[in-house]
Amino acid sequence: MMKRYMHIERFGNDEVEGIEDGRCYIFPKLDGTSGSVWSMHGELQAGSRNRHLSLDNDNQGFLEYASTHQGLNKWILEKSNLRLFGEWLVPHSLKTYEDSAWKKFYIFDVYDDDADKFLWYHEYKPLLEEYELDYIPAMSTIVNGNQSNFIKETKNNKFLIKDGEGIGEGVVIKNYDYVNKYGRTIWAKVVTNSFKEKNIKEMGGTDKVFKSSIEQNIISKHITPHFVDKTFNKIKDENDWSSEKIPYLINLCYHDLVKEEMWDIIKKNKNPTINYKILHRLMISEIKRIKPELF
Repeated sequence: MMKRYMHIERFGNDEVEGIEDGRCYIFPKLDGTSGSVWSMHGELQAGSRNRHLSLDNDNQGFLEYASTHQGLNKWILEKSNLRLFGEWLVPHSLKTYEDSAWKKFYIFDVYDDDADKFLWYHEYKPLLEEYELDYIPAMSTIVNGNQSNFIKETKNNKFLIKDGEGIGEGVVIKNYDYVNKYGRTIWAKVVTNSFKEKNIKEMGGTDKVFKSSIEQNIISKHITPHFVDKTFNKIKDENDWSSEKIPYLINLCYHDLVKEEMWDIIKKNKNPTINYKILHRLMISEIKRIKPELF
């Protein structure tokens, strides 16, 4: 069945409060029309933002394009649980894209229907390349950024823009560890006032760290591979490991960090103000980085 893509909120809105804490992937924002592709009974289906498309009720030729695209059809047969969301690039407000860029589907998210979650960029990027599918590449990653940092990134969005024709519509900010205070996974955007594709398809782009917060310093120093492996092996020795024990691993790491290390942390940093919500979120991200095979 069709699944509607999230509404991307403007950075600073209540819905995306705190999304900047941790590692954010910054993507160019394209100005076309939303599209999605998924499998139903082994056959390719396509949708616009709000409706399931048919050949006699298409969206500017998107279903016609998708149904004859070799890579998309192969994907549907072999990756039937992975739903594709992207931008069908047809003329909208911005008219300065390269002539060769139009009438193509640029994927910006992959959703695992079985696991009920979005794949991370580093997970879906090699899959899309294997099937020769177009996608929107990450421009950079920013750790603990702020609004000023994200606004600066909008000036670097020249993805698919003709030489000398300015910049793109803006950027999309994704923090794959982020869940908002209402329990939803959601992304943010910064849109420029004005509307040369660079080679930015290398994994992650440039890595920019803008502030060394006390929370990030604690995680970098104490949540080490040795620390995580020690906790993991403790759980494994008690019972056979399974993915159901991931919350236990996270909680035990957090418990040991606070109980065993926090007194020394407080003394060495002269009674700092610590945001434990941010600390917990950064710890989860670091555990995933250290032991990605568990997630």
